[in-house]
Amino acid sequence: MRSRNNINCEGINRRDFLQVGLGGSLGLGFSDLLRMKAEAQAKGLQRSDVRCILVWLDGGPSHYETFDPKPQAPSDIRGEFKSIPTTVPGVHFSEVVPHLAKVMDKTTIIRSICHKDPNHGGGNHYMMTGAPTPVPVACGAFVTFHPSFGSMVSYDRGIREGLPTYMSLPRVSRSGGPNFLGGQHAPFVIDGNPSQETFRVRDVVLPASISQTRAEHRRKLRKELDRLKRIQDPLASDPTVTFDQFYEQGVDLVTSPQAQKAFDIHQEPDSVRDLYGRNELGQRLLLARRLTEVGVSFVTVYYGGWDNHTVLFKRYKESFMSNLDRGLATLISDLHQRGSAENTMVICLGEFGRTPKINKDAGRDHWPHAMSVLMSGAGIPGGQVVGATDGKGFYASEDVHSPEDFAASIYTKMGIDPRQTLYQTTGRPVRLVTGGTPIRGLFS
Repeated sequence: MRSRNNINCEGINRRDFLQVGLGGSLGLGFSDLLRMKAEAQAKGLQRSDVRCILVWLDGGPSHYETFDPKPQAPSDIRGEFKSIPTTVPGVHFSEVVPHLAKVMDKTTIIRSICHKDPNHGGGNHYMMTGAPTPVPVACGAFVTFHPSFGSMVSYDRGIREGLPTYMSLPRVSRSGGPNFLGGQHAPFVIDGNPSQETFRVRDVVLPASISQTRAEHRRKLRKELDRLKRIQDPLASDPTVTFDQFYEQGVDLVTSPQAQKAFDIHQEPDSVRDLYGRNELGQRLLLARRLTEVGVSFVTVYYGGWDNHTVLFKRYKESFMSNLDRGLATLISDLHQRGSAENTMVICLGEFGRTPKINKDAGRDHWPHAMSVLMSGAGIPGGQVVGATDGKGFYASEDVHSPEDFAASIYTKMGIDPRQTLYQTTGRPVRLVTGGTPIRGLFS
């Protein structure tokens, strides 16, 4: 049985991506791509080389037990943990994230993003795309009514140096897909556990039975056959043309020195790997850094397990939280030390926060009215808190922002006009972001 971790929101796995292509999943035509590019140029939009590492905490982390503790609130609200000072005077985090508290000077925390969808599916979609779902979405549904951030970046930038623009480790978030942009803009998924010595990225090396020379001969033969006349009208959506795109992407990935080097995490010094933590999440964060440094524009690191309706405090005391605290703090510090923070944006969030009142099972339930989002790099000022919740953490109360504002900020940072109009395959116009305004505090 095929592992669900290998399947993206289009129902296509990594092996299908490289070996078969997506046939009829053609998405937007070439004419639509040209139109979008022309609109961006007409508006004078600056090109950007900002890359993004999005750490997705699926299930909804508690803002109380991370970046917005309420030490003065009653015990049934503030919970078991104490607050601790960060490197920025007056800013406190929960005691379970001490490493992140030490890199607060390189970080912005937004405490005032909120929405009204308490469902996992709807909240995931809203925060992954910047658009609310038009219909209720079940908790386990894998659906994207609107392009995800990574897919839109892929659509805007295209393939670079043989590397997919959008990758996801170790699986795709339920709303991390391309929708009408087409399956070619779904993420390339890297599964497996990079903390293991046997870890290798599958499907990105030539089979042992085929030499590099033989593979090149096969490629040349295929190019000769490709001289046969085909349908060239982009509006006709010739499946063979799309197949060619996937074939070339697969060959480029297999033969790209940049890709092969980035995938080989064993090239990292042991001391660096130890800093990130010898666990799945820590090593995925390190791999994400390697991928962005060789040109991958958007990498999602999926880290699920945050739907803690029961025993939340026990869960947060374990390695589940400490792995995130250590790995993410190391990633932020490492990017700054390497000079990569200037063009690499790090974002950490889930679909919503958790309820103010601790329930009878020592957990917290879904709460979209208040959440915290961590952001760093790409010119985002360090050492600041944007917005605030009320004294008990019930609601965002100061400098309140919507998911649309969040989306507009990400796209603006990455040189993509959030106001642009996209076109579905039926020709129906769709605004990339409706009504969002970039969050001023994220721009120096």
